[in-house]
Amino acid sequence: MSEALLIQGGRIIDPSRDLDVPGDVLVENGRISAIDAPGKIPASRAARLLDARGAWVLPGLLDIHVHLREPGLEYKETIETGTRAAVAGGFTSVACMANTQPVNDTPYVTAFIREKAKAVAPCRVFPVGAVTKGLKGEELAEIGGMVAEGAKAISDDGMPVMNSYLMRKAMDYAKAFGVPIISHAEDACLVGQGVMNEGPLSNELGLRGNPAAAEEILVAREIALCRLTRCPVHIAHISTALALEHLRRAKEEGLPVTAEASPHHLTLTEECIRHYDTHYKMAPPLRGERDVEALRDALASGLVDLIATDHAPHGEIDKRVEFDQAANGIIGLQTAVPVTLELVHQGVLSARRWVESLTSAPARLLGLPYGTLQPGREADITVLDPEQSWIFSEDRVVSKSRNSPYLGARLRGRIKATVVAGKIVYE
Repeated sequence: MSEALLIQGGRIIDPSRDLDVPGDVLVENGRISAIDAPGKIPASRAARLLDARGAWVLPGLLDIHVHLREPGLEYKETIETGTRAAVAGGFTSVACMANTQPVNDTPYVTAFIREKAKAVAPCRVFPVGAVTKGLKGEELAEIGGMVAEGAKAISDDGMPVMNSYLMRKAMDYAKAFGVPIISHAEDACLVGQGVMNEGPLSNELGLRGNPAAAEEILVAREIALCRLTRCPVHIAHISTALALEHLRRAKEEGLPVTAEASPHHLTLTEECIRHYDTHYKMAPPLRGERDVEALRDALASGLVDLIATDHAPHGEIDKRVEFDQAANGIIGLQTAVPVTLELVHQGVLSARRWVESLTSAPARLLGLPYGTLQPGREADITVLDPEQSWIFSEDRVVSKSRNSPYLGARLRGRIKATVVAGKIVYE
């Protein structure tokens, strides 16, 4: 049983309760027992005091899109190292994608991930099962069995399901078992060998282009299939202005379609690729300025529901190669908070909307009882100093991999403490 903890003097922001006030938070027996004005809760009630003056006290952050690589790719990341990076970044819950080796396409792999996480992870881990066996897009995986073992969603993330009939059947099953489908919406045939956003810059750099239409076509298909099945569909890392228009019309129609934005698609553009740095190679690719502006506006308005990192660790062998040969993706768990908090500092997002996009919105999508500071709930809490600047240096990387374009950058916004079930797991 965790000792009683009193978090004193912070700015408490909890969009799930429409709360933005100065105050103290008392944690007893692993649960939030009281929230009150500063100094109103006697310090004698707690065995441990945490000074949060000048800091924000938030519901524990949730990231619904991470790659922990275990089982099978432990040279890139493990459940232990990935979740240690998560708590260092302020996340108290993560959902891990199915592209492991073996793929998480059976109840046995789902159960392995769940039990391994219980043994070694400092935060909560929720497996995401595969849509198809081996991520091959040919035959449905054991959806019901994986859900029974704790899978909170299904996705072939990174390997779009191109067979529309198969995707329709997957939605039928997902709806029956009460989980959403998370879609990596890119038409693989149209992407072909494209490695960056198609346009004048890809021609200038001599790199094969991945057209925005590849994303827009599959977003439109997922919406059409959602209309047919009424299964909740979540679009991962949406990135183009026209895809956002598809999303807008779907929501106006009342369809259960949601979407996420990644920190990198919100803050970086294709111009970063001029030096052929593979740390800027990802799928979908970094887009142009117009798309980035549209994505920021969509997140601010709530059209895009949440922020998710797509934390994708890769070893040097995967990235220190020619640009067109390099693996897609970057690590993001430790940098997501300062990178996206800059949008609050710039006035693009309100503090409330930013917190909502990292707490109650992802919790709602996966049906989790977290993302709130409601008294009586388990005490998952993130304490953040929004002004403290720090350098994301090599020695501060907790992840097993180092593939980040932010290495060496000065960032603003630092995690003071991460609390899971009443226990301080990072400080």
